[in-house]
Amino acid sequence: MDGNHPALMRRLNRWLWTGLRLTPLAFLALFFFYPLWSIFQLSLAPQGVLDLSGWVALTRNSYYANIVWFTTWQALLSTALTLLIALPIANIFIRYRFWGRGVLLTLSALPFVLPTVIVAVAFSALLGRNGLLNDALMRLFTLDTAPIELERTLTLILLAHIFYNVPLALRLLVSYGANQSPRLEEAAQTFGISGWRLWWQVRLPLLRPAITSAALLVFLFTFTSFGVILILGGARFATLEVEIHRQTTALFNLPLAALLALLQMAITVLITSLYSQSQRAVNTATLVKVTLKPIPPPARISARIAVVALCALVFLPLFALILRSVLDDGIFSLRAYQQLGTISRQSVLFVAPVVAIGNSLRVALVTMLWAVILGVLAAYLLWTAKAWRGLLDPLFLLPLSTSAVTLGFGFIVALDTPPLNLRSSWWLLPIAHTLVGLPFVVRSVLPALAGIPANVREAGLLFEPNAARRWRLIELPLLARGISVGAAFAFTVSMGEFGATLFVARPETPTIPLMIYRLISRPGIDNYAQALAMSVILLGICALAFLVIEGVRGSVSSEF
Repeated sequence: MDGNHPALMRRLNRWLWTGLRLTPLAFLALFFFYPLWSIFQLSLAPQGVLDLSGWVALTRNSYYANIVWFTTWQALLSTALTLLIALPIANIFIRYRFWGRGVLLTLSALPFVLPTVIVAVAFSALLGRNGLLNDALMRLFTLDTAPIELERTLTLILLAHIFYNVPLALRLLVSYGANQSPRLEEAAQTFGISGWRLWWQVRLPLLRPAITSAALLVFLFTFTSFGVILILGGARFATLEVEIHRQTTALFNLPLAALLALLQMAITVLITSLYSQSQRAVNTATLVKVTLKPIPPPARISARIAVVALCALVFLPLFALILRSVLDDGIFSLRAYQQLGTISRQSVLFVAPVVAIGNSLRVALVTMLWAVILGVLAAYLLWTAKAWRGLLDPLFLLPLSTSAVTLGFGFIVALDTPPLNLRSSWWLLPIAHTLVGLPFVVRSVLPALAGIPANVREAGLLFEPNAARRWRLIELPLLARGISVGAAFAFTVSMGEFGATLFVARPETPTIPLMIYRLISRPGIDNYAQALAMSVILLGICALAFLVIEGVRGSVSSEF
Protein backbone atom coordinates (compact mmCIF):
# COMPACT_ATOMS: atom_id res chain seq x y z
CA MET A 1 0.00 0.00 0.00
CA ASP A 2 2.81 2.36 0.89
CA GLY A 3 4.59 1.51 -2.34
CA ASN A 4 1.52 2.47 -4.33
CA HIS A 5 1.18 5.84 -2.58
CA PRO A 6 3.51 7.84 -4.89
CA ALA A 7 1.90 6.36 -7.98
CA LEU A 8 -1.56 7.15 -6.62
CA MET A 9 -0.53 10.74 -5.86
CA ARG A 10 0.88 11.17 -9.36
CA ARG A 11 -2.37 9.85 -10.81
CA LEU A 12 -4.44 12.20 -8.65
CA ASN A 13 -2.22 15.14 -9.63
CA ARG A 14 -2.69 14.30 -13.31
CA TRP A 15 -6.46 14.16 -12.86
CA LEU A 16 -6.42 17.44 -10.94
CA TRP A 17 -4.27 19.13 -13.61
CA THR A 18 -6.55 17.83 -16.37
CA GLY A 19 -9.61 19.11 -14.50
CA LEU A 20 -8.02 22.53 -14.04
CA ARG A 21 -7.17 22.82 -17.74
CA LEU A 22 -10.77 21.97 -18.64
CA THR A 23 -12.15 24.68 -16.32
CA PRO A 24 -12.12 27.39 -19.04
CA LEU A 25 -14.18 25.13 -21.30
CA ALA A 26 -16.67 24.56 -18.48
CA PHE A 27 -16.85 28.34 -17.95
CA LEU A 28 -17.56 28.90 -21.66
CA ALA A 29 -20.15 26.11 -21.72
CA LEU A 30 -22.02 27.54 -18.74
CA PHE A 31 -21.87 31.27 -19.39
CA PHE A 32 -21.42 31.52 -23.15
CA PHE A 33 -22.82 28.54 -25.03
CA TYR A 34 -25.75 27.97 -22.68
CA PRO A 35 -27.05 31.58 -23.04
CA LEU A 36 -26.58 31.37 -26.82
CA TRP A 37 -28.45 28.06 -26.89
CA SER A 38 -31.25 29.69 -24.91
CA ILE A 39 -31.48 32.43 -27.55
CA PHE A 40 -31.58 29.74 -30.23
CA GLN A 41 -34.42 27.94 -28.46
CA LEU A 42 -36.37 31.14 -27.85
CA SER A 43 -36.09 32.17 -31.49
CA LEU A 44 -37.18 28.81 -32.94
CA ALA A 45 -39.48 27.51 -30.19
CA PRO A 46 -40.82 30.45 -28.12
CA GLN A 47 -43.58 28.25 -26.63
CA GLY A 48 -41.47 25.10 -26.30
CA VAL A 49 -42.41 23.68 -29.72
CA LEU A 50 -40.96 24.45 -33.13
CA ASP A 51 -42.54 27.63 -34.47
CA LEU A 52 -41.16 29.39 -37.55
CA SER A 53 -43.95 31.95 -37.80
CA GLY A 54 -41.70 34.54 -36.23
CA TRP A 55 -39.14 34.08 -38.99
CA VAL A 56 -41.85 34.37 -41.63
CA ALA A 57 -43.17 37.57 -40.07
CA LEU A 58 -39.63 38.93 -39.78
CA THR A 59 -38.88 38.38 -43.47
CA ARG A 60 -42.14 40.01 -44.54
CA ASN A 61 -41.77 43.12 -42.40
CA SER A 62 -39.98 45.87 -44.34
CA TYR A 63 -39.05 47.66 -41.09
CA TYR A 64 -36.68 44.89 -40.01
CA ALA A 65 -35.40 44.40 -43.55
CA ASN A 66 -34.46 48.09 -43.55
CA ILE A 67 -32.66 47.66 -40.21
CA VAL A 68 -30.60 44.76 -41.59
CA TRP A 69 -29.85 46.75 -44.72
CA PHE A 70 -28.82 49.87 -42.78
CA THR A 71 -26.66 47.81 -40.42
CA THR A 72 -24.89 46.29 -43.42
CA TRP A 73 -24.37 49.33 -45.62
CA GLN A 74 -23.27 51.66 -42.81
CA ALA A 75 -20.66 49.01 -41.91
CA LEU A 76 -19.57 48.79 -45.55
CA LEU A 77 -19.36 52.58 -45.80
CA SER A 78 -17.44 52.82 -42.53
CA THR A 79 -15.02 50.14 -43.75
CA ALA A 80 -14.47 51.85 -47.10
CA LEU A 81 -13.84 55.25 -45.50
CA THR A 82 -11.51 53.71 -42.93
CA LEU A 83 -9.35 52.04 -45.58
CA LEU A 84 -9.45 55.13 -47.78
CA ILE A 85 -7.91 57.15 -44.95
CA ALA A 86 -5.67 54.44 -43.49
CA LEU A 87 -3.93 53.36 -46.70
CA PRO A 88 -2.19 56.68 -47.55
CA ILE A 89 -1.14 57.12 -43.92
CA ALA A 90 0.11 53.53 -43.76
CA ASN A 91 2.16 54.10 -46.92
CA ILE A 92 4.18 56.79 -45.11
CA PHE A 93 4.77 54.59 -42.03
CA ILE A 94 5.62 51.54 -44.16
CA ARG A 95 8.21 53.20 -46.35
CA TYR A 96 9.90 55.97 -44.35
CA ARG A 97 11.50 56.66 -41.02
CA PHE A 98 11.01 60.01 -39.33
CA TRP A 99 11.22 61.55 -35.90
CA GLY A 100 8.45 60.33 -33.58
CA ARG A 101 7.32 57.54 -35.93
CA GLY A 102 7.35 54.79 -33.29
CA VAL A 103 5.74 56.92 -30.59
CA LEU A 104 3.00 58.14 -32.91
CA LEU A 105 2.28 54.62 -34.16
CA THR A 106 2.03 53.41 -30.57
CA LEU A 107 -0.16 56.26 -29.32
CA SER A 108 -2.43 56.01 -32.35
CA ALA A 109 -3.59 52.62 -31.01
CA LEU A 110 -5.17 54.32 -27.96
CA PRO A 111 -8.71 54.33 -29.47
CA PHE A 112 -8.62 50.51 -29.46
CA VAL A 113 -8.92 50.44 -25.66
CA LEU A 114 -11.38 53.34 -25.31
CA PRO A 115 -15.03 52.61 -24.46
CA THR A 116 -17.68 53.68 -26.95
CA VAL A 117 -19.27 56.06 -24.48
CA ILE A 118 -16.02 58.06 -24.25
CA VAL A 119 -15.84 58.33 -28.03
CA ALA A 120 -19.47 59.43 -28.26
CA VAL A 121 -19.07 62.10 -25.59
CA ALA A 122 -15.72 63.22 -27.10
CA PHE A 123 -17.25 63.80 -30.53
CA SER A 124 -20.17 65.57 -28.92
CA ALA A 125 -17.70 67.82 -27.08
CA LEU A 126 -15.91 68.59 -30.34
CA LEU A 127 -18.68 68.71 -32.97
CA GLY A 128 -21.92 68.86 -30.99
CA ARG A 129 -24.27 71.82 -30.90
CA ASN A 130 -22.48 73.07 -27.78
CA GLY A 131 -19.10 71.64 -28.77
CA LEU A 132 -15.81 73.46 -28.96
CA LEU A 133 -15.86 73.92 -32.74
CA ASN A 134 -19.34 75.45 -32.82
CA ASP A 135 -18.54 77.60 -29.81
CA ALA A 136 -15.37 78.91 -31.49
CA LEU A 137 -17.18 79.66 -34.76
CA MET A 138 -20.04 81.42 -32.99
CA ARG A 139 -17.62 83.62 -31.05
CA LEU A 140 -15.47 84.31 -34.12
CA PHE A 141 -18.31 85.27 -36.44
CA THR A 142 -20.78 86.50 -33.73
CA LEU A 143 -23.40 83.92 -34.70
CA ASP A 144 -26.58 83.28 -32.71
CA THR A 145 -26.92 79.61 -33.69
CA ALA A 146 -24.48 76.78 -34.12
CA PRO A 147 -23.29 76.64 -37.76
CA ILE A 148 -22.47 72.92 -37.62
CA GLU A 149 -25.40 70.58 -37.02
CA LEU A 150 -24.11 67.02 -36.82
CA GLU A 151 -25.97 65.68 -33.80
CA ARG A 152 -28.10 62.63 -34.59
CA THR A 153 -26.62 62.35 -38.09
CA LEU A 154 -24.95 59.54 -39.99
CA THR A 155 -21.93 61.79 -40.53
CA LEU A 156 -21.14 61.88 -36.82
CA ILE A 157 -21.53 58.09 -36.57
CA LEU A 158 -19.12 57.59 -39.47
CA LEU A 159 -16.59 59.98 -37.94
CA ALA A 160 -16.68 58.03 -34.68
CA HIS A 161 -16.23 54.74 -36.54
CA ILE A 162 -13.28 56.18 -38.44
CA PHE A 163 -11.76 57.39 -35.17
CA TYR A 164 -11.96 53.85 -33.82
CA ASN A 165 -10.91 51.88 -36.84
CA VAL A 166 -8.27 53.89 -38.73
CA PRO A 167 -5.65 53.21 -35.99
CA LEU A 168 -6.60 49.52 -36.04
CA ALA A 169 -6.31 49.26 -39.82
CA LEU A 170 -3.09 51.29 -39.70
CA ARG A 171 -1.46 48.83 -37.30
CA LEU A 172 -2.44 45.82 -39.41
CA LEU A 173 -1.24 47.42 -42.63
CA VAL A 174 2.04 48.75 -41.22
CA SER A 175 2.99 45.56 -39.37
CA TYR A 176 2.52 43.61 -42.61
CA GLY A 177 3.69 46.12 -45.20
CA ALA A 178 6.86 47.20 -43.37
CA ASN A 179 8.17 43.62 -43.69
CA GLN A 180 7.58 43.16 -47.42
CA SER A 181 10.59 43.04 -49.74
CA PRO A 182 10.91 46.21 -51.88
CA ARG A 183 12.47 44.29 -54.78
CA LEU A 184 9.22 43.86 -56.71
CA GLU A 185 8.49 47.57 -56.51
CA GLU A 186 12.05 48.44 -57.54
CA ALA A 187 11.79 46.06 -60.50
CA ALA A 188 8.48 47.65 -61.55
CA GLN A 189 10.04 51.11 -61.44
CA THR A 190 12.85 50.01 -63.76
CA PHE A 191 10.16 49.19 -66.33
CA GLY A 192 8.70 52.67 -66.06
CA ILE A 193 5.77 51.86 -63.76
CA SER A 194 5.15 54.82 -61.43
CA GLY A 195 2.45 57.03 -59.96
CA TRP A 196 -1.02 55.56 -59.72
CA ARG A 197 0.02 52.51 -61.80
CA LEU A 198 2.65 51.64 -59.20
CA TRP A 199 0.00 51.87 -56.50
CA TRP A 200 -2.59 49.85 -58.40
CA GLN A 201 -0.36 47.19 -59.93
CA VAL A 202 2.28 46.67 -57.23
CA ARG A 203 1.66 48.19 -53.81
CA LEU A 204 -2.00 47.28 -53.37
CA PRO A 205 -1.53 43.65 -54.52
CA LEU A 206 1.37 43.29 -52.09
CA LEU A 207 -0.83 44.58 -49.26
CA ARG A 208 -3.92 42.61 -50.31
CA PRO A 209 -3.77 40.04 -47.43
CA ALA A 210 -3.48 42.81 -44.82
CA ILE A 211 -6.12 44.93 -46.55
CA THR A 212 -8.53 41.99 -46.57
CA SER A 213 -7.93 41.26 -42.89
CA ALA A 214 -8.32 44.91 -41.94
CA ALA A 215 -11.50 45.28 -44.00
CA LEU A 216 -13.14 42.21 -42.46
CA LEU A 217 -12.18 43.22 -38.93
CA VAL A 218 -13.41 46.80 -39.38
CA PHE A 219 -16.64 45.55 -40.94
CA LEU A 220 -17.17 43.18 -38.00
CA PHE A 221 -16.65 45.98 -35.47
CA THR A 222 -18.91 48.46 -37.27
CA PHE A 223 -21.58 45.84 -38.03
CA THR A 224 -21.83 45.12 -34.29
CA SER A 225 -21.40 48.77 -33.25
CA PHE A 226 -23.76 49.57 -30.39
CA GLY A 227 -22.65 52.39 -28.10
CA VAL A 228 -21.67 54.76 -30.91
CA ILE A 229 -24.97 54.23 -32.78
CA LEU A 230 -27.13 54.33 -29.65
CA ILE A 231 -25.62 57.55 -28.29
CA LEU A 232 -24.80 59.47 -31.46
CA GLY A 233 -27.54 58.16 -33.74
CA GLY A 234 -30.53 57.35 -31.59
CA ALA A 235 -33.66 55.55 -32.78
CA ARG A 236 -33.44 57.10 -36.24
CA PHE A 237 -30.33 55.07 -37.05
CA ALA A 238 -31.26 51.75 -35.48
CA THR A 239 -28.96 48.82 -36.23
CA LEU A 240 -29.55 45.20 -35.27
CA GLU A 241 -27.76 45.87 -31.97
CA VAL A 242 -29.94 48.86 -31.12
CA GLU A 243 -33.11 47.08 -32.18
CA ILE A 244 -32.30 44.02 -30.03
CA HIS A 245 -31.86 46.36 -27.07
CA ARG A 246 -35.14 48.17 -27.85
CA GLN A 247 -37.17 44.98 -28.28
CA THR A 248 -35.80 43.64 -24.99
CA THR A 249 -35.87 46.63 -22.66
CA ALA A 250 -38.59 48.87 -24.13
CA LEU A 251 -41.06 46.50 -25.82
CA PHE A 252 -40.30 43.31 -23.83
CA ASN A 253 -40.60 41.25 -27.03
CA LEU A 254 -38.04 38.60 -26.17
CA PRO A 255 -38.88 36.14 -29.01
CA LEU A 256 -38.39 38.84 -31.66
CA ALA A 257 -35.19 40.02 -29.98
CA ALA A 258 -33.99 36.41 -30.05
CA LEU A 259 -34.70 36.16 -33.78
CA LEU A 260 -32.70 39.32 -34.45
CA ALA A 261 -29.87 38.13 -32.20
CA LEU A 262 -29.72 34.78 -34.00
CA LEU A 263 -29.63 36.52 -37.38
CA GLN A 264 -26.82 38.77 -36.21
CA MET A 265 -24.85 35.82 -34.80
CA ALA A 266 -25.08 34.00 -38.13
CA ILE A 267 -23.64 37.00 -39.97
CA THR A 268 -20.86 37.64 -37.43
CA VAL A 269 -19.83 33.97 -37.42
CA LEU A 270 -19.54 34.12 -41.22
CA ILE A 271 -17.41 37.29 -41.08
CA THR A 272 -15.27 35.84 -38.29
CA SER A 273 -14.56 32.68 -40.28
CA LEU A 274 -13.57 34.78 -43.30
CA TYR A 275 -11.31 36.87 -41.08
CA SER A 276 -9.65 33.73 -39.69
CA GLN A 277 -8.92 32.56 -43.23
CA SER A 278 -7.47 35.94 -44.18
CA GLN A 279 -5.29 35.93 -41.06
CA ARG A 280 -3.84 32.58 -42.05
CA ALA A 281 -2.81 34.15 -45.35
CA VAL A 282 -1.16 37.02 -43.46
CA ASN A 283 0.62 34.70 -41.02
CA THR A 284 1.94 32.41 -43.75
CA ALA A 285 3.26 35.24 -45.93
CA THR A 286 7.03 35.54 -46.26
CA LEU A 287 8.20 38.55 -44.27
CA VAL A 288 11.53 40.28 -44.72
CA LYS A 289 12.92 42.85 -42.31
CA VAL A 290 13.20 46.04 -44.37
CA THR A 291 15.28 49.10 -43.50
CA LEU A 292 13.17 52.24 -43.61
CA LYS A 293 14.38 55.14 -45.73
CA PRO A 294 14.45 58.86 -44.90
CA ILE A 295 11.57 60.82 -46.39
CA PRO A 296 12.65 62.21 -49.80
CA PRO A 297 11.83 65.88 -50.53
CA PRO A 298 8.96 65.11 -52.99
CA ALA A 299 7.17 63.06 -50.33
CA ARG A 300 7.60 65.44 -47.39
CA ILE A 301 4.40 67.37 -47.95
CA SER A 302 2.28 64.22 -48.19
CA ALA A 303 4.06 62.80 -45.12
CA ARG A 304 3.29 65.91 -43.09
CA ILE A 305 -0.34 65.82 -44.19
CA ALA A 306 -0.59 62.15 -43.17
CA VAL A 307 0.95 62.76 -39.74
CA VAL A 308 -1.22 65.83 -39.08
CA ALA A 309 -4.34 63.97 -40.22
CA LEU A 310 -3.59 61.03 -37.92
CA CYS A 311 -2.90 63.32 -34.94
CA ALA A 312 -6.07 65.32 -35.58
CA LEU A 313 -8.17 62.18 -35.94
CA VAL A 314 -6.90 60.49 -32.78
CA PHE A 315 -6.14 63.36 -30.40
CA LEU A 316 -8.46 66.26 -31.32
CA PRO A 317 -11.69 64.64 -30.03
CA LEU A 318 -9.95 63.57 -26.80
CA PHE A 319 -8.45 67.03 -26.33
CA ALA A 320 -11.92 68.55 -26.85
CA LEU A 321 -13.36 66.21 -24.23
CA ILE A 322 -10.76 67.18 -21.62
CA LEU A 323 -10.98 70.90 -22.37
CA ARG A 324 -14.77 70.93 -22.45
CA SER A 325 -14.93 69.26 -19.03
CA VAL A 326 -13.07 72.16 -17.38
CA LEU A 327 -14.87 75.02 -19.15
CA ASP A 328 -18.00 76.57 -17.71
CA ASP A 329 -19.37 79.18 -20.12
CA GLY A 330 -15.86 79.72 -21.46
CA ILE A 331 -14.28 80.08 -18.01
CA PHE A 332 -11.98 77.50 -16.39
CA SER A 333 -13.88 75.61 -13.69
CA LEU A 334 -13.79 72.26 -11.90
CA ARG A 335 -17.48 72.43 -11.04
CA ALA A 336 -18.29 69.37 -13.18
CA TYR A 337 -15.88 67.26 -11.12
CA GLN A 338 -17.06 68.72 -7.82
CA GLN A 339 -20.64 67.70 -8.63
CA LEU A 340 -19.79 64.03 -9.06
CA GLY A 341 -20.51 63.32 -5.42
CA THR A 342 -24.02 64.80 -5.50
CA ILE A 343 -27.42 63.89 -6.93
CA SER A 344 -29.53 66.82 -8.12
CA ARG A 345 -33.23 66.94 -7.38
CA GLN A 346 -34.13 66.55 -11.05
CA SER A 347 -31.80 63.58 -11.46
CA VAL A 348 -33.10 60.06 -12.12
CA LEU A 349 -29.91 58.49 -10.78
CA PHE A 350 -30.09 55.98 -7.95
CA VAL A 351 -26.60 56.83 -6.69
CA ALA A 352 -24.14 59.68 -7.08
CA PRO A 353 -21.92 59.44 -10.19
CA VAL A 354 -18.77 58.98 -8.11
CA VAL A 355 -20.15 55.68 -6.78
CA ALA A 356 -19.86 54.24 -10.30
CA ILE A 357 -16.08 54.66 -10.16
CA GLY A 358 -15.81 52.30 -7.19
CA ASN A 359 -18.23 49.85 -8.81
CA SER A 360 -16.23 49.78 -12.04
CA LEU A 361 -12.94 49.27 -10.24
CA ARG A 362 -14.33 46.39 -8.16
CA VAL A 363 -15.82 44.67 -11.21
CA ALA A 364 -12.62 45.22 -13.24
CA LEU A 365 -10.37 43.79 -10.52
CA VAL A 366 -12.53 40.67 -10.14
CA THR A 367 -12.70 40.35 -13.93
CA MET A 368 -8.93 40.66 -14.21
CA LEU A 369 -8.39 37.93 -11.59
CA TRP A 370 -10.84 35.51 -13.18
CA ALA A 371 -9.65 36.22 -16.74
CA VAL A 372 -6.01 35.65 -15.77
CA ILE A 373 -6.71 32.35 -13.99
CA LEU A 374 -8.94 31.02 -16.76
CA GLY A 375 -6.73 32.46 -19.52
CA VAL A 376 -3.55 30.82 -18.18
CA LEU A 377 -5.35 27.48 -17.85
CA ALA A 378 -6.77 27.86 -21.37
CA ALA A 379 -3.31 28.64 -22.74
CA TYR A 380 -1.92 25.47 -21.15
CA LEU A 381 -4.84 23.50 -22.57
CA LEU A 382 -4.14 24.80 -26.08
CA TRP A 383 -0.42 24.20 -25.71
CA THR A 384 -0.67 20.64 -24.37
CA ALA A 385 -3.61 19.49 -26.52
CA LYS A 386 -1.96 20.36 -29.84
CA ALA A 387 -4.04 17.81 -31.73
CA TRP A 388 -7.21 19.60 -30.60
CA ARG A 389 -5.96 23.16 -31.01
CA GLY A 390 -7.63 23.61 -34.40
CA LEU A 391 -10.99 23.00 -32.68
CA LEU A 392 -10.33 24.60 -29.30
CA ASP A 393 -8.60 27.77 -30.48
CA PRO A 394 -11.67 29.25 -32.23
CA LEU A 395 -13.81 28.47 -29.16
CA PHE A 396 -11.83 30.88 -27.01
CA LEU A 397 -12.10 33.57 -29.71
CA LEU A 398 -15.88 33.32 -30.05
CA PRO A 399 -16.71 35.78 -27.23
CA LEU A 400 -14.76 38.47 -29.11
CA SER A 401 -16.76 37.94 -32.30
CA THR A 402 -20.09 37.77 -30.48
CA SER A 403 -22.01 40.95 -29.90
CA ALA A 404 -21.93 42.14 -26.29
CA VAL A 405 -25.60 43.04 -26.66
CA THR A 406 -26.39 39.48 -27.74
CA LEU A 407 -24.38 38.18 -24.81
CA GLY A 408 -26.23 40.42 -22.35
CA PHE A 409 -29.56 39.41 -23.86
CA GLY A 410 -28.58 35.74 -23.53
CA PHE A 411 -27.90 36.26 -19.83
CA ILE A 412 -31.38 37.70 -19.36
CA VAL A 413 -32.97 34.74 -21.12
CA ALA A 414 -30.87 31.93 -19.62
CA LEU A 415 -29.78 32.97 -16.14
CA ASP A 416 -33.13 33.66 -14.53
CA THR A 417 -34.06 30.25 -13.11
CA PRO A 418 -32.48 28.13 -10.34
CA PRO A 419 -29.78 26.96 -9.94
CA LEU A 420 -28.44 29.75 -12.20
CA ASN A 421 -30.75 32.54 -11.12
CA LEU A 422 -28.17 35.32 -11.39
CA ARG A 423 -30.30 38.07 -12.92
CA SER A 424 -30.18 40.17 -9.75
CA SER A 425 -26.68 39.14 -8.71
CA TRP A 426 -23.73 41.57 -8.73
CA TRP A 427 -21.50 38.67 -9.85
CA LEU A 428 -23.15 38.61 -13.26
CA LEU A 429 -21.17 41.72 -14.25
CA PRO A 430 -17.68 40.25 -13.76
CA ILE A 431 -18.87 37.00 -15.37
CA ALA A 432 -19.93 38.89 -18.52
CA HIS A 433 -16.76 40.98 -18.54
CA THR A 434 -14.56 37.91 -18.04
CA LEU A 435 -15.98 36.34 -21.18
CA VAL A 436 -14.84 39.38 -23.18
CA GLY A 437 -11.46 39.68 -21.44
CA LEU A 438 -10.56 35.97 -21.54
CA PRO A 439 -9.45 35.86 -25.21
CA PHE A 440 -6.99 38.72 -24.61
CA VAL A 441 -5.31 36.81 -21.79
CA VAL A 442 -5.11 33.63 -23.85
CA ARG A 443 -3.59 35.50 -26.78
CA SER A 444 -1.02 37.14 -24.50
CA VAL A 445 0.03 34.05 -22.53
CA LEU A 446 0.05 31.40 -25.27
CA PRO A 447 3.03 32.81 -27.25
CA ALA A 448 5.02 33.19 -24.01
CA LEU A 449 4.20 29.61 -23.05
CA ALA A 450 5.18 28.25 -26.46
CA GLY A 451 8.40 30.27 -26.30
CA ILE A 452 9.78 28.53 -23.20
CA PRO A 453 12.79 26.47 -24.40
CA ALA A 454 12.50 22.71 -24.06
CA ASN A 455 15.86 22.49 -22.28
CA VAL A 456 14.56 24.81 -19.55
CA ARG A 457 11.69 22.44 -18.86
CA GLU A 458 14.00 19.44 -18.92
CA ALA A 459 16.36 21.10 -16.45
CA GLY A 460 13.40 21.89 -14.22
CA LEU A 461 12.37 18.25 -14.17
CA LEU A 462 15.84 17.28 -13.00
CA PHE A 463 16.28 19.85 -10.26
CA GLU A 464 12.69 20.27 -8.97
CA PRO A 465 10.48 17.16 -8.77
CA ASN A 466 7.51 19.03 -7.26
CA ALA A 467 5.34 20.16 -10.19
CA ALA A 468 3.68 23.10 -8.41
CA ARG A 469 6.97 24.46 -7.09
CA ARG A 470 8.61 23.90 -10.47
CA TRP A 471 5.89 25.93 -12.18
CA ARG A 472 6.13 28.74 -9.62
CA LEU A 473 9.92 28.99 -9.76
CA ILE A 474 10.61 28.35 -13.43
CA GLU A 475 7.62 28.82 -15.74
CA LEU A 476 5.74 31.59 -13.94
CA PRO A 477 8.62 34.12 -14.18
CA LEU A 478 8.88 33.39 -17.91
CA LEU A 479 5.13 33.91 -18.34
CA ALA A 480 4.95 37.02 -16.15
CA ARG A 481 5.10 39.60 -18.95
CA GLY A 482 2.48 37.83 -21.04
CA ILE A 483 0.22 37.47 -18.01
CA SER A 484 0.70 41.16 -17.16
CA VAL A 485 -0.29 42.24 -20.66
CA GLY A 486 -3.36 40.00 -20.62
CA ALA A 487 -4.33 41.23 -17.15
CA ALA A 488 -4.07 44.86 -18.26
CA PHE A 489 -6.21 44.11 -21.31
CA ALA A 490 -8.86 42.34 -19.21
CA PHE A 491 -8.93 45.23 -16.72
CA THR A 492 -9.29 47.82 -19.48
CA VAL A 493 -11.97 45.87 -21.34
CA SER A 494 -13.97 45.54 -18.13
CA MET A 495 -13.69 49.25 -17.31
CA GLY A 496 -15.14 50.19 -20.70
CA GLU A 497 -17.64 47.37 -21.38
CA PHE A 498 -21.04 48.83 -22.21
CA GLY A 499 -23.24 46.55 -24.33
CA ALA A 500 -23.67 43.60 -21.97
CA THR A 501 -23.50 45.86 -18.90
CA LEU A 502 -26.53 47.80 -20.10
CA PHE A 503 -28.55 44.57 -19.85
CA VAL A 504 -27.26 43.02 -16.62
CA ALA A 505 -26.20 45.89 -14.32
CA ARG A 506 -28.49 46.79 -11.43
CA PRO A 507 -29.67 50.43 -11.14
CA GLU A 508 -27.97 50.83 -7.78
CA THR A 509 -24.61 49.41 -8.98
CA PRO A 510 -23.84 51.19 -12.27
CA THR A 511 -20.43 51.18 -13.90
CA ILE A 512 -18.77 54.30 -15.29
CA PRO A 513 -19.90 53.74 -18.93
CA LEU A 514 -23.45 53.07 -17.78
CA MET A 515 -23.44 56.19 -15.60
CA ILE A 516 -22.17 58.30 -18.51
CA TYR A 517 -24.95 56.96 -20.74
CA ARG A 518 -27.59 57.74 -18.13
CA LEU A 519 -26.26 61.27 -17.71
CA ILE A 520 -26.12 62.17 -21.40
CA SER A 521 -29.53 60.59 -22.00
CA ARG A 522 -31.14 63.23 -19.79
CA PRO A 523 -31.42 66.93 -20.57
CA GLY A 524 -29.73 69.49 -18.38
CA ILE A 525 -26.42 71.32 -18.20
CA ASP A 526 -25.43 69.64 -14.93
CA ASN A 527 -26.04 66.14 -16.32
CA TYR A 528 -23.92 66.90 -19.38
CA ALA A 529 -21.13 68.41 -17.27
CA GLN A 530 -21.05 65.35 -15.01
CA ALA A 531 -20.95 63.09 -18.10
CA LEU A 532 -17.95 65.02 -19.38
CA ALA A 533 -16.14 64.71 -16.05
CA MET A 534 -16.88 60.97 -15.78
CA SER A 535 -15.68 60.47 -19.37
CA VAL A 536 -12.37 62.19 -18.63
CA ILE A 537 -11.86 60.02 -15.54
CA LEU A 538 -12.54 56.86 -17.55
CA LEU A 539 -10.27 58.15 -20.33
CA GLY A 540 -7.46 58.61 -17.80
CA ILE A 541 -7.89 55.08 -16.42
CA CYS A 542 -7.94 53.51 -19.90
CA ALA A 543 -4.98 55.59 -21.09
CA LEU A 544 -2.96 54.53 -18.04
CA ALA A 545 -3.82 50.87 -18.67
CA PHE A 546 -2.86 51.33 -22.32
CA LEU A 547 0.56 52.66 -21.33
CA VAL A 548 1.01 49.69 -19.00
CA ILE A 549 0.15 47.31 -21.86
CA GLU A 550 2.57 48.96 -24.28
CA GLY A 551 5.31 49.30 -21.66
CA VAL A 552 5.10 45.74 -20.37
CA ARG A 553 4.58 44.12 -23.76
CA GLY A 554 7.74 45.59 -25.33
CA SER A 555 9.01 42.91 -27.66
CA VAL A 556 6.79 40.18 -26.26
CA SER A 557 4.91 38.53 -29.09
CA SER A 558 1.16 38.12 -29.06
CA GLU A 559 -1.52 36.56 -31.22
CA PHE A 560 -3.97 39.47 -31.47
